[in-house]
Amino acid sequence: MGQEPAPATGRTGASGTTANGNGANGANGPGGSDGARGAHGTGDAAYTPDPRRWKALTVCLLVGFMSLLDVSIVNVALPAIEQGLGASESALSWVVSGYALTFGLVLVPSGRVGDALGRRTAFLGGLVLFTAASMACGFAQGATWLVIARLVQGIGGGLIMPQISGMIQQLFRGAERGRAFGLLGSTIGLSTAVGPLLGGLLIQAFGASEGWRWVFFVNLPIGVVAFLLALRLVPPACAERDTAHRQSLDPVGVLLLGAGVIAVMLPLVQERQWHGQTKWLLVPLGALLAVVFLWWERRYLRHGKAPLVDLRLFSERSYSLGALLGLLYFAGFTTIFFIFTLFLQNGMRYSALQAGLTLTPFAVGSAVSAVVGGRFITRVGRPLIAAGLVLVLLGLGGASLAVHEVQNSAVGWALVAPMLCAGFGSGLVISPNQTLALQSVPVAQGGAAGGVIQTGQRIGSAAGIAAVGAVFFAWLASSRNWATALDFGLLTALCFVAAALVVALIDVVYGRRLARREG
Repeated sequence: MGQEPAPATGRTGASGTTANGNGANGANGPGGSDGARGAHGTGDAAYTPDPRRWKALTVCLLVGFMSLLDVSIVNVALPAIEQGLGASESALSWVVSGYALTFGLVLVPSGRVGDALGRRTAFLGGLVLFTAASMACGFAQGATWLVIARLVQGIGGGLIMPQISGMIQQLFRGAERGRAFGLLGSTIGLSTAVGPLLGGLLIQAFGASEGWRWVFFVNLPIGVVAFLLALRLVPPACAERDTAHRQSLDPVGVLLLGAGVIAVMLPLVQERQWHGQTKWLLVPLGALLAVVFLWWERRYLRHGKAPLVDLRLFSERSYSLGALLGLLYFAGFTTIFFIFTLFLQNGMRYSALQAGLTLTPFAVGSAVSAVVGGRFITRVGRPLIAAGLVLVLLGLGGASLAVHEVQNSAVGWALVAPMLCAGFGSGLVISPNQTLALQSVPVAQGGAAGGVIQTGQRIGSAAGIAAVGAVFFAWLASSRNWATALDFGLLTALCFVAAALVVALIDVVYGRRLARREG
């Protein structure tokens, strides 16, 4: 591999300027984030592109697609799992939420492990674990077996994802990094939206009683091929791992953050299964653990050690606002597929395949625009993300209108245009936001920093599904009308997207004021 930059001994300032004083996008575009101006970490002058970087990225994206696909593909398989294993509603809930829980739980620690011990090693370990757990899921002989295998599968997925964002930080610079994150955004959008379609195809092809097993078995050939390709194409550990990262993995920080994430996410992912209000006492407990975690990380840093999360990252406006925007957007974004799948399959009596096809325009729009957004984000900055959020709001508003106007089996056709619009907007949000958020993060901290953002996305998804699901089912129970329930569920999701838009606009306004002062 080509020579990597020297380890970052300090951090870029608030303006995020690079070593040579030039930003990734020059003037950063009107209203762009200061992080977009900046920096890719110190020592870009020593950077030599690795000739294998695009091939390595292809392998990473293939594995990332596989792990993210399992977030959504299982939803359409739940009726088949219930029929095939006689699983209870609680067990079915854990098949979905257990994966999300362990996935989110290990993101930050695994990102730190990759930063400290080598991203390639962590990536390959996560891939092996994920593939083996997928095989165990497919051979499950009972609901408990399947739930345990899903928990392990989530750990594997959580090990994989931070390494991908970390390796993009490591292998790419400048406009190339934006394009690489654009391809990652396409992967995220495609995997989320294609999951229901692929699940429906597999169940139709292999039958309702056994087709659900192939939802997991499909990962096996992908995992084996990807492992062999990764051994050859993904570069080994590089020089960005500094001594402080190698000496300590901050085990106390890992335990505090893990306990806090569990306390916050458990009542969210089990909102419908755990009756009563006492479950919500875990949320303030999680907040308390978060406060203790912050105190510990500051103390750890003062003693000259490398903490699990360098809290100085949050002094960068691009990073802190990007993390918040991602949390809010995922709270609205992922719930769309949850309530639309319920509406189409249970309300309109669509098959799993028909429901998946109805959501495909979102995937197409997202895949196209994510590539476009990756190419232009370093020049345009946060206004591009704000424009994408506006398109999402317009698309979801149009979807609500379409459901009202077409209350028959043709509703799927009426949803094509609004879902395409929402998908196009979504592609301008996810990867561009991650690009700006990580722009000024030193390469040596890329995995942990990306893990923090992705953990926020997972918590946002859980919170959004809990909130939107509560509204959706409450209106369904009171009105007995699926369209009305979908309306109010969509309205709740729109509130989260609108909140993300407010965060983006705050960044745009602040960035323009800063640019005027500096000009």
